[in-house]
Amino acid sequence: MSVLIGLDIGTSGARALAVDSAGNLLADASAEYPILTPRPGWSEQNPGDWWKAAKIAIRKVADSTQGRVVGLGLAGQMHGSVFLDARGR
Repeated sequence: MSVLIGLDIGTSGARALAVDSAGNLLADASAEYPILTPRPGWSEQNPGDWWKAAKIAIRKVADSTQGRVVGLGLAGQMHGSVFLDARGR
């Protein structure tokens, strides 16, 4: 049976789930990351934390798929800017 994985990069964590072709939930997992507030009214996050959390969540659900993954769907928080330095980081 084919398996689909969904990944949501939200404002406080990454969540992944695996469903079969009939829509049955096989597994779900999440990993949180911090919201930094360096000044009043400011909110920041480290994109590296998004990546780490996404890998953790996907690995957890992938264990239930027995290698049958045929697709991946992605969703993410809206209206966020990610700025890069001169080295592309």
